[in-house]
Amino acid sequence: MLLLTNALLIDPEANTAEPGSVLIKDGRINEVLPQDADLTSYSVPAGTAIDCNGKCLAPGIVDIGVKVCEPGERHKESFRTAGQAAAAGGVTTMVTRPDTMPTVDTPETLEFAKRRGSEMTDVRIAPMASLTKERAGREMVEMGFLQDGGAVAFTDGDHVVTDTKVLSRAMVYARSLGALVMGHPQEPILSDGAAVTSGKFASLRGLPAVSPLAERMGLERDLALIEATKVRYHADQISCAAALPALKRAKDAGLDVTAGVSIHHLTLNELDVGDYRTFFKVKPPLRNEDDRQAMVEAVATGLIDIICSMHTPQDEESKRLPFEQAASGAVGLETLLPAAMRLYHAEQLSLPELFRAMSLNPAKRLGLDGGRLSAGAPADLVLFDPDAPFVMNRETLKSKSKNTPFDGQRMQGRVLRTFVAGREVYAR
Repeated sequence: MLLLTNALLIDPEANTAEPGSVLIKDGRINEVLPQDADLTSYSVPAGTAIDCNGKCLAPGIVDIGVKVCEPGERHKESFRTAGQAAAAGGVTTMVTRPDTMPTVDTPETLEFAKRRGSEMTDVRIAPMASLTKERAGREMVEMGFLQDGGAVAFTDGDHVVTDTKVLSRAMVYARSLGALVMGHPQEPILSDGAAVTSGKFASLRGLPAVSPLAERMGLERDLALIEATKVRYHADQISCAAALPALKRAKDAGLDVTAGVSIHHLTLNELDVGDYRTFFKVKPPLRNEDDRQAMVEAVATGLIDIICSMHTPQDEESKRLPFEQAASGAVGLETLLPAAMRLYHAEQLSLPELFRAMSLNPAKRLGLDGGRLSAGAPADLVLFDPDAPFVMNRETLKSKSKNTPFDGQRMQGRVLRTFVAGREVYAR
């Protein structure tokens, strides 16, 4: 039993931020108590009451699209270090990607990921499996066996399935199983070799670029197949305004479609690349400021459902190369919450809106029992101070790889404690 008192309770379901307390029993939220509740009637064992000192208590973050580099690239990230980073970042569930070496495309590799995750981390692991074998886009995986083995979704990550016949058949089969397909909207030929978004900045820097039109074209193709197959679909990252009308039409038409955006595309823009700073090279590339603002507005209105870190560890050797040759990706498990606080302090998104997108919506989309701050929900919680200032130092990150674009930046928002099933897994 655990009693968390004197907290500002962030409830994304009720869209409220109100003072109160939370009683936890047997790993679940037993009762949510208002500020004026008589706590003396709740007898909890000595040492199991925590005064939150008015700080924010919210459902733990459910982060879709985390890359853990086991097996194959443990020098970049292991389940142990990813779990430590997640706990320090308030992430209580990591939804892991299948783009490992070898790919998570068989029941055996899926079982390995589940077992290593449960053995080496204190947070929850929800693994995804690839949509096609080896993410090659030629032959779909044994979806039924993988779903039975615990795969929560199927995705080839940033590999776009170019053979529409293969993709269509995979969607039909996924529809028969009620499985979720996650796509990466991008026209692969237009975007091949691109490092930044096309425009004046790209031209001045002499970098290979791709138009945002490529994202719109990829999404339009996927939506046409979704309309034909009626599959459950999630677009992993929408990053430009040009793609939003198609997304809205699909939702208005009643298609079972959701979309996500990475925290980097919500808080950074193409100019942050500056003098070829490779830590800002992500996929899709950072967009212009108008696109960034459009993404923030889309999250506020609910058109974009989910905010994720798109945690992609890369070692120093992969990043310290000329910009066009450097690997794409940035770590984000520990910076997701403080970066999201930028949007809160700018008064663009409220705390309940942020946790709706970071906790409630991803849990609902994947059918996970979490993301809520109500009686009966799992006691997966994060206690944080949204106002605590600090300067990001990448060397202090718990991830093995330190490729964060926020290195050296002034930020606000510190995780104080993280709880999984009522057990404290991190304390600052």
